[in-house]
Amino acid sequence: TPSAVQKIKQLLKDKPEHVGVKVGVCTRGCNGLSYTLEYTKSKGDSDEEVVQDGVRVFIEKKAQLTLLGTEMDYVEDKLSSEFVFNNPNIKGTCGCGESFNI
Repeated sequence: TPSAVQKIKQLLKDKPEHVGVKVGVCTRGCNGLSYTLEYTKSKGDSDEEVVQDGVRVFIEKKAQLTLLGTEMDYVEDKLSSEFVFNNPNIKGTCGCGESFNI
């Protein structure tokens, strides 16, 4: 989303050695999978690259099918600010919101 693009641009401004962010999934939580998000200095050999308004997002190979069709947003309210993933593939989430399953 435009909000996520703006936030990533802002975060990368202070990190000139990084070319974008990498999104993936890891096994964690009550329901199996959790998102990972980190800065990256280069595109991995098997990463899928998505460019949106000049922002480069790399998707790890093992997460590509899991994240297919997912929208990444950045949301701020009075108590928190976070990246949110709107994933149409999710079949269920845990009560604490830490993990999901497909």
